[in-house]
Amino acid sequence: MQERAKALFMPRQDLIGFAVLALILIVILPLILDVFRLNLVGKYLTYSFVALGLVLCWGYGGILSLGQGLFFGLGGYCMAMFLKLEASDPVSTKIQSTPGIPDFMDWNQITAIPWWWQPFNSLTLSLIAVVLVPTLFAFIISVAMFKRRVGGVYFAIITQALAAILTILIIGQQGYTGGVNGITDLRTLLGWDIRSDNAKLILYFVNCILLFGCLLIAQFIRKNKLGRILVAMRDREERVRFSGYDVANFKIFVFCLAAAISSVGGAMFTLQVGFMSPSFVGIVPSIEMVIFCAVGGRLSILGAVYGSLLVNWAKTSFSESFPELWLFAMGALFIGVVMAFPNGLASLFLRYIEPYLPAWYHGKAKPVQPAEVVEKAPLTSTDTQTEASISKSTEKQTDEPVSVNSLEGGVYVD
Repeated sequence: MQERAKALFMPRQDLIGFAVLALILIVILPLILDVFRLNLVGKYLTYSFVALGLVLCWGYGGILSLGQGLFFGLGGYCMAMFLKLEASDPVSTKIQSTPGIPDFMDWNQITAIPWWWQPFNSLTLSLIAVVLVPTLFAFIISVAMFKRRVGGVYFAIITQALAAILTILIIGQQGYTGGVNGITDLRTLLGWDIRSDNAKLILYFVNCILLFGCLLIAQFIRKNKLGRILVAMRDREERVRFSGYDVANFKIFVFCLAAAISSVGGAMFTLQVGFMSPSFVGIVPSIEMVIFCAVGGRLSILGAVYGSLLVNWAKTSFSESFPELWLFAMGALFIGVVMAFPNGLASLFLRYIEPYLPAWYHGKAKPVQPAEVVEKAPLTSTDTQTEASISKSTEKQTDEPVSVNSLEGGVYVD
């Protein structure tokens, strides 16, 4: 029974996929890349958290959010506020007119730290806020929208507008948020220099561990009853509602979970890059995050990681060689995904690569050799009647229409 439960949670194909991804991220890349390039990969992986949340929210729940940068930015700002307060001790800021406060507050003639900055003097409260603040914000949005059955393109536009509003708010309140420059000059975490090569290497592995933790959570949801309900809700929302399920509550849950996962990525981005600014909160980065998910495959949790790595690597390469062409390349990539392979790289793998993999990958038994075949005894009249009845029953079952609505196991029978 336990073995069957394990197989349902982590089938052989998924287990191999997790192992290959772990081998690439934890073994191969640290061996072949220098610290600078590895830190870039770590930055790309922080976007994978957002793409993973979108797989659950959009791919399985059918909720397209164009404002995930909002939650990514909130998590990043919560971590940046703690790091900035630690870097703004009276000794380090003694040249300011008001020592002991962040530099941008001093520039804007603010003489005391605001009350809502005070909890970020504690690392524990800051880590709680990294997850709690974006999740609470997502809960308010989702309750206001889903309880009134607002969805589809209307919900996507509303989330996009909220991301734009938060960006304008951050830029406008320069004295409290750092304005358009954001919160910069982040140096230490509890006295540990996060700018050193050793720190960057450690933070990369911490990032990988947190990412795999979120992947396991997503895998558990995907293979659980909740995942099947999300798929059914995406394809036949009214039928799920008539079956007695509260669709709004499921939407609220998955949207808040996606926000919490995105916020973890934002906090790790701040630690790895050393700053946070409103340029990672607005409409453009939010749409880019949707592209990361679409390229990898909006139905594949591992595809979200590969899509984030691939698109950001292409962005860096284009920016270094042809900086003026990147936006055109991004637009062409999005059009190509929509028209050529709407289910992303995962669909290409499932269609053109997986069928040619060995039998052990699919978990199939070794084929029986001709010498091992045992000669069957002649059938009696009773056996013949039994086989005929089984054959008719099978034909009757196979005549019923079945539609497959997911590349990874979400099957819905009409």
